[in-house]
Amino acid sequence: MEKNLCDKKLFKKVFDAYAKELKRFLYFKFRDLTSAEDVLQESFLKLWKNCDKVSYDKVKSYLFTVANNSFLDIKKHEKVVRNHHKKVIREENIQSPEYLMIEKEFLEKVEKAIAELPEKQREVFVMSKIEKMKYKEIAEKLGISVKAVEKRMRNALMNFKEKIDIYK
Repeated sequence: MEKNLCDKKLFKKVFDAYAKELKRFLYFKFRDLTSAEDVLQESFLKLWKNCDKVSYDKVKSYLFTVANNSFLDIKKHEKVVRNHHKKVIREENIQSPEYLMIEKEFLEKVEKAIAELPEKQREVFVMSKIEKMKYKEIAEKLGISVKAVEKRMRNALMNFKEKIDIYK
């Protein structure tokens, strides 16, 4: 006889069996306990609403699928909100002459700070931050070790920070 998930005692057993594991899974994904707990509750609520349609043998798979889909939906929504927010900020900033002036001044400071870096640091900084090369690629291209690239980059970042702070 098929076990009926609509039975409260059986449902509680399922909850007790999988809630902790599902919460860990969601926490790993969200990196936020509140979000993990919210989706955990939503997942079990959805299971309860569909208790007559979900087979007992597939309950774990169902819970993790529902939870993962909820996670993906939330992340998609966050991306849409972020993109909309960026667009609104860009539109506001485009219209602001003050912002354009501040942005221009800041970019000039950045360019000057990069130009004032020692040559070897500037070379690594530009390859890493502007050309988006990995340290290993930079090391191969320059014929130096990855450690040397790391050291040059660390020094470049410290010098860059000092120069940008000076211009404030």
